[in-house]
Amino acid sequence: MALESSVLAQGLPIPDNREADHRMRAAVERQGAFPAVAAVVRGECRLGLHGDDLRRDGVVKVSARDLGWAMARGLDGATTVAATLAMCTAAGLEVFATGGIGGVHREPAFDESADLLELARSPVITVCAGAKSILDLSATLERLESYGVAVVGFGTDEFPGFFTRGTGIRLAASTESPADVAAAFRAQRRLGRPGAMLVVQPPPVAEALDRRVVDDAVDGALAEARTAGVSGAAITPFLLGAVVRATGGASLRANLALLEANAALAARIAMALRALPP
Repeated sequence: MALESSVLAQGLPIPDNREADHRMRAAVERQGAFPAVAAVVRGECRLGLHGDDLRRDGVVKVSARDLGWAMARGLDGATTVAATLAMCTAAGLEVFATGGIGGVHREPAFDESADLLELARSPVITVCAGAKSILDLSATLERLESYGVAVVGFGTDEFPGFFTRGTGIRLAASTESPADVAAAFRAQRRLGRPGAMLVVQPPPVAEALDRRVVDDAVDGALAEARTAGVSGAAITPFLLGAVVRATGGASLRANLALLEANAALAARIAMALRALPP
């Protein structure tokens, strides 16, 4: 099963990125699965990094649209959700875990993540804690519905808020069984459906943040972004950093915990999928 590398290279500070890598890999291995970190190494798309390839300098952020350029130029690149999905599809890998997907942004400027469209055309079970709290979660779920992406709550009937367990946004499907997810995905593939199955799991109870705390932090972060004139690709890391500061680091601890939990759940689903006929 796959893990993205952009969250390690650009999404988390040092040394928390190393802790996240260790915790995710260990969680996957405890379930009997193999963790394959996706990245571009010297222009080669790889699913599975080890040793020095995990500690390379000069790593650029690579989305799905950038893969061809990174390969042709021999770059080292950390893959986003969209790029990792594209690589999984090309390699026939069916399970992927991340923290939170991108989606439809709130103000100050309209922006929509490439993750959404890539989910619509990548037949990969994608496990996450919903979309990042800095986004417009209702609009993101509506866009996923428009794109025909199946969304299944695991242990919840609400779309999680990444740092928060509940948002009040109801889901049409939910389960507490990895086997249910595996069976539904196989049925979806038999129908020839091209898209992903998005499995959303709330962050662990002990590290989850209060919804009001996160909303206040995001509102403050958006105000900072307006003042600083930040937009486009820079907006997500800027807002996430501002939320970390506003919550006194609690959002970072929640991020590490949900990454580990999502990796473990994805591994359980991968093992359930392995037990079914293709």
